[in-house]
Amino acid sequence: MTSLVIVESPAKAKTINKYLGKGFNVIASYGHVRDLPSKNGSVDPENRFSMIWEVDSRSKKYMDAIIKEAKGADHIYLATDPDREGEAISWHIAQILEEKKALKGKTIERIVFNEITKSAVQNALKTPRTVNQELVDAYLARRALDYLVGFNLSPVLWRKLPGSRSAGRVQSVALKIIVTREQEIEAFKSQEYWSIAGQFKTPKGAEFLAKLTHFDGSKIEKMTIKDGASAEAIASGLKGHDYTLSAIEKKQVRRSPAAPFITSTLQQEASRKLGFGASRTMQTAQKLYEGIAIGGETTGLITYMRTDGVQLSDEAVSQIRTHIQDQYGKDYLPTSPIAYKTKAKNAQEAHEAIRPTDISRTPESLRPYLDEGQLKLYDLIWKRTVACQMNQAIFDQVSLFIESENKKHKFKATGSTLVFDGFLRVYQEGTDDHDDKDDDEKLLPKVEEKDALTLLNILSKQHFTEPPPRYSEASLVKKLEELGIGRPSTYASIIQVLQDRSYVTVDRRVFFPTDRGRIVTSFLEHFFKQYVEYDFTAKLEEQLDDISSGARSWQKVMTDFWKPFHDNVEGTMKIDIVEVIQTLEKDMEHYLFGENTEHTCPKCQAGKLSLKLGKFGSFLGCSNYPECAFTKPVGEQESSSEGSTSVDGPRLIGVDPNTGNEINLRKGPYGHYLQWEGETDTPAAPAKGKRKAAVPKPKRASLPPLMKPEDVTLEQALFLKTLPRFVGVFPDTGEDMHLNIGKFGPYIKVGSIFASIPRAISLFDVDEEAAIPLVRKKIEKAASGTTRTFGRKTKK
Repeated sequence: MTSLVIVESPAKAKTINKYLGKGFNVIASYGHVRDLPSKNGSVDPENRFSMIWEVDSRSKKYMDAIIKEAKGADHIYLATDPDREGEAISWHIAQILEEKKALKGKTIERIVFNEITKSAVQNALKTPRTVNQELVDAYLARRALDYLVGFNLSPVLWRKLPGSRSAGRVQSVALKIIVTREQEIEAFKSQEYWSIAGQFKTPKGAEFLAKLTHFDGSKIEKMTIKDGASAEAIASGLKGHDYTLSAIEKKQVRRSPAAPFITSTLQQEASRKLGFGASRTMQTAQKLYEGIAIGGETTGLITYMRTDGVQLSDEAVSQIRTHIQDQYGKDYLPTSPIAYKTKAKNAQEAHEAIRPTDISRTPESLRPYLDEGQLKLYDLIWKRTVACQMNQAIFDQVSLFIESENKKHKFKATGSTLVFDGFLRVYQEGTDDHDDKDDDEKLLPKVEEKDALTLLNILSKQHFTEPPPRYSEASLVKKLEELGIGRPSTYASIIQVLQDRSYVTVDRRVFFPTDRGRIVTSFLEHFFKQYVEYDFTAKLEEQLDDISSGARSWQKVMTDFWKPFHDNVEGTMKIDIVEVIQTLEKDMEHYLFGENTEHTCPKCQAGKLSLKLGKFGSFLGCSNYPECAFTKPVGEQESSSEGSTSVDGPRLIGVDPNTGNEINLRKGPYGHYLQWEGETDTPAAPAKGKRKAAVPKPKRASLPPLMKPEDVTLEQALFLKTLPRFVGVFPDTGEDMHLNIGKFGPYIKVGSIFASIPRAISLFDVDEEAAIPLVRKKIEKAASGTTRTFGRKTKK
């Protein structure tokens, strides 16, 4: 009797095969086996949202292998990942096997395991079940929603906003969050304020600082002292008084450890502490989950990394507590385990938290087996897991209250000392909080109530209010989670799509919306307002969760969404593009025209500037064209170049929003290129035996083939600056794919493979989806023995 076990990845198949031994054959599906074809009609709203599924060319060979093995097996186990996507893949495989008549007389069952360990896999085989149709229905609803939004909303964008890419149901809302924050920053007006502190000396000669809280009987708030003159007057009024320590307040403060990681908190913390993007975090976690070769055996090191659940298994808690007792002592071990409650509404998807599969595998013991990124992420997960079961940290907090003899002037000093480090011995959570905070960590001198204090000096300090910070990956994930938009497993792809579509750029780990992103957001807010509202999107996510738990019918959710959305699309298609442009100009007037409220052309002084939407981006143009050819990129300040259109250069393309440096188009002996004025590339180290280091060269980027110099936009220049650019992971090998331009044109590099990008595909449109088939084609050509050298086909 033979059993076939179907998993998603070849790495997982190899590991599980070793665990099961004879009588079992483990095979990989390599992820999803079929999807909706990228054409109209794949979802039919008129026929209860029936869907047409298609096995793509890549998946066909893997599915053919599964069908062949299934026909020879007696028992089939569907062991794909333990989440909604994994359930969907199992459902697809079962459907295809049924269609191919490969299930006759066989038993097919679903098994799940949260970690790839021998015991977990063997226990899963003892508790098989059927495919959970409710989870599958939730997948179908999400997939149909995303398809219908994409295939109906994107054509509206293409027609009304030339140069725009596409719009997604959740990505558009995430983009709105980033754009709204940028608008808040631009509208922010900084305000001056002052703080005052007194420098005091105790009877024993110790000195300390205390913050002014009351002056002349009135409370001093953050914005009370508005300028230097007021601060000087108050400082003068504080002098010449006797001060006494009126009260000492002591209290003990306890801090509890953070819950173990779920998907979103892991992404946030890896961003804060390691500088990892959400995609890198998930890719690295996937490798740790699927298994690392240790002592000749592949071992899964962490539990499944897509989860909303913060609970830990009893077995894991017991192991963690034993480790704490042995390594740190009984003072660090709570009398009973600490229980964490899952906030996720959908219990079926609230799996165990992300933790090491074996807490005895310390980060240090795994150092020889993990690369740098894997070790850093494992170390983070291991420490958080241990800390979550440790005792609280205890602080003694002391507040000193100081009064003048007339009781009108008051100061306060606060400090704290760590009495017991507790969980802090292992781990301290990072923060995105940018607010100014009192220094509660400072040590205060020993004093007694009613001590007479000597005022040595008054220190005045000027401050300015700051705008809200731009979103980092960590804070954006946190915001999406707070609003209930998207789900933890989708955050990485949401962020990646926004970058791939050139709707946002990332600099110094924070998001900046591009002109294209701003315009798309403005358009959607005016013509599809309901569908980018936070509450609407969050409620839709709740409905999808309700489908997972069986509380709603997926077709009913689809029907309620589809009719008003379809009517909105039909109505917007009828709107004239002139009305669209007028709406955008009114909404974005200050961003587009700045202080030029009359929109006067700076070159001819007679025409009016207006928004123009082109294939390669948006710009402002003069109404007197062709008599006046003045143009300038959207968002760029007025230039003294008066709209020079020379393509031999230098021609100002715009100002880099990340550095403030001008970007000029220039022409050299080898063609046109972009140069960032005032920026340099990091020089290479001097060659061995050479005395002088390489001289830094200006930051430059070549134009790709077929790109006309006169068509270059600021947006494209910023894209070219990012090359070589990470575009995704090649699923067949798990290696990173990078986009770049070389001597013979644009290419994708994966390991030692260089796959050329055909001229029919724009460099600016290459994302993970576009790159994967190009790499596979290159590999297939190499395997067939045909290579292309200098434009000529040759046989190896």
